[in-house]
Amino acid sequence: MLLECHNLNFTYPQTETIVINNLSFSMADSGFKAVFGPSGVGKTSLAKLIANGINSFTGKIKTHGLSTILYSYNLERLPGWASIGNHLSKVTPEGRDGLKTDLIGIFKLEDLMGSRFSQLSMGQQNRINLIRYLLQDFDLLIMDESLANVDEKLRQDIILAIKTLFNDKMFLYISHNLREVSKFCSDILVFSDPKGHKGYSMVKGQDCKSKQDLDKEKLDQTILEIMNAF
Repeated sequence: MLLECHNLNFTYPQTETIVINNLSFSMADSGFKAVFGPSGVGKTSLAKLIANGINSFTGKIKTHGLSTILYSYNLERLPGWASIGNHLSKVTPEGRDGLKTDLIGIFKLEDLMGSRFSQLSMGQQNRINLIRYLLQDFDLLIMDESLANVDEKLRQDIILAIKTLFNDKMFLYISHNLREVSKFCSDILVFSDPKGHKGYSMVKGQDCKSKQDLDKEKLDQTILEIMNAF
């Protein structure tokens, strides 16, 4: 599987505001990849371009071996009239009830299946939303701040579990957590602050797959490379 962008340009419709300017990059193989940078630099716009949510751009986006691309995002809403358990049952494809049960346990949501979506905290809502997407067929899942408002330890446990359960899938992880993307992602596309005029850089991450799989010195080096790319 391969995700490529060549000379990608995007400007907000009916404006002259350039959001993405001549972006080219390549990400190959399964696992966690990241898009990292300050707010307002075009990370979400890139995600929507890749997911075909925006069509008004120039350049090329190639998705070899990525037939089904899903896009999940922070604070996505769910219908309020059904319980969480009933909603998940309705969206779970045939034969995936076991996976649903496993994910509910990993995401620490067992006690909330009788609750309505509006009764959940923001972090709980994001976890439920992410489970919905993980239960579907996909080749690439874009996670745009999908674990925002989830505490650090649980977020780490969830990422490690996803990497194990879905090791043949590609994930594009958009986050403001510098240490997290450095630790868990293999390729990190860094969007610089527009005032810095550095453009875009690709940094190799540590791609940790277990809590013990970490070289602190190498992690610190990755963090420094990302900071220097701003």
